[in-house]
Amino acid sequence: ILGKLINSLHPSGSKPVKIPDPPPTMVFKQMEQISHFLKAAEDYGVVKTDMFQTVDLFEAKDMATVQRTLMALGNLAVTKNDGHFQGDPSWFMKKSQENKRDFSESQLKEGKNVIGLQMGSNKGASQAGMTGYGRPRQIIS
Repeated sequence: ILGKLINSLHPSGSKPVKIPDPPPTMVFKQMEQISHFLKAAEDYGVVKTDMFQTVDLFEAKDMATVQRTLMALGNLAVTKNDGHFQGDPSWFMKKSQENKRDFSESQLKEGKNVIGLQMGSNKGASQAGMTGYGRPRQIIS
């Protein structure tokens, strides 16, 4: 199933994982198929730190890691938006992409005159009613 999944994300002429017919029954051949999927997923662009190990799936040791790998693959497929992903894109998050901006010299100079909201403003602000450090706030009823 994983082989079919990764193959579906590639053009029809290039299938990175060969699907044996009939499916292998020997343990080492089944594990080899999983490792072929992992290699193809890495080549597709899934980050190595998002990948599960073959035994995580084969022995069902860490299925959460397997799920994270599949989510990372889905996120990448939706982000690439190359027409090969056929599922519901709302299941996955698009990865952030570069949004480079070029500003002219006049725009950069104009920006130096603007006070950013993070710097605040002193309009109407005062320290009236502030107590010194270490003194409790006086609540009068």
